Amino acid sequence: MPDGPLPYRGRFAPSPSGPLHFGSLFAAVVSYLDAKTHQGQWLVRIEDLDPAREQAGASAGILATLAAHGLEWDERETYQSDQIELYRANLATLQHQERLYWCRCSRKQLSGQAVYPGTCAQQRRPLAEAAIRFQTLSEQDRFVDRFQGLQTCAPREQAGDVVVVRKDGLYAYQLAVVSDDISHGISHVVRGIDILDSVWWQRELYRALGSAAPQYGHFPVLLKPGSEQKLSKQNRAPAVQNQTASANLVQIFRALGMNFAPDRPPQLLQQALAEWRSGPLSAQIHLQSQALRLD
Repeated sequence: MPDGPLPYRGRFAPSPSGPLHFGSLFAAVVSYLDAKTHQGQWLVRIEDLDPAREQAGASAGILATLAAHGLEWDERETYQSDQIELYRANLATLQHQERLYWCRCSRKQLSGQAVYPGTCAQQRRPLAEAAIRFQTLSEQDRFVDRFQGLQTCAPREQAGDVVVVRKDGLYAYQLAVVSDDISHGISHVVRGIDILDSVWWQRELYRALGSAAPQYGHFPVLLKPGSEQKLSKQNRAPAVQNQTASANLVQIFRALGMNFAPDRPPQLLQQALAEWRSGPLSAQIHLQSQALRLD
């Protein structure tokens, strides 16, 4: 084994349920800058496991938007829909460890439950029309988030058992994302703070699959102008316009406290890289632990 830390490999992983909005572009920019300032590789993965939510042409549109903003990925983009055999193999590994059970609980039955209460935990044999849950065993876990500092949890009590295969047979997010990140050698995950709670399930899955978890950094979510709502597809955030790429980047950097004159996207990104290396951009993310506003 080579000495020293593993090379930095980061990623941006959008779902093709629609075009990129400013919140997702913000996530792409921050993860890109963090990878490049560490002389790392930045990969793009399309999370297309739910055909019912996929919008026709969205995958190509997302890639076109990234390219228009100067965000060049270092390897050919990948698609979760091509990884089904990997998910199946990892599910078999978890089954061999007796960490899976079949759950027919409905959303109505679980209404008001912050953590799944383990109702079906004894159902260890396959059932039709049932989700598959992964059993969380860790009593305590902790890690240092690169932007948010020390994080602690009692996963078994506070996170509970997570769905890894949905009732409709589709592989669920937690198993897919961990499987992909292991397969692609991802060393650093940089994403929004709104996903931080999923870390505990993911770290549990890493341990069960015999791999080290990546270093995590969760940055603040971006809020809609004049609102306390985060920018998201659910909140009908408008699509990013590629023809105003330079202005879009200037606006994103302004939300981070960086003021650049309009320029071509590659030049703007280079300026932002210099700021990230010298500290202000990273410090701004540390200081604003929950949200930044897009003005």
